[in-house]
Amino acid sequence: MAFRPLHDRVLVRRLEEDEKTAGGIIIPDTAKEKPQQGEVVAVGSGARGDDNEIVPLDVKSGDKILFGKWSGSEVKIDGEDLLIMKESDILGIID
Repeated sequence: MAFRPLHDRVLVRRLEEDEKTAGGIIIPDTAKEKPQQGEVVAVGSGARGDDNEIVPLDVKSGDKILFGKWSGSEVKIDGEDLLIMKESDILGIID
């Protein structure tokens, strides 16, 4: 993929959630909520601080993250649905 986010933006691939409940009930696509977990695909170089120095991002490619329900902008790159969001939209990194 030939895409690199700018500044403090992050490119994220949503992680699909299970299609069954714990009781074994299959959830149809129309009833599913969009997952709020994702994997970082690419990161920008960082934001500029008050002293005009670039502050690197805390996340890196490959990190599994948790983000807000309405975070980011949906884009299609190379036929894949991805999200572009600012690092501040990321709630945390999942270990």
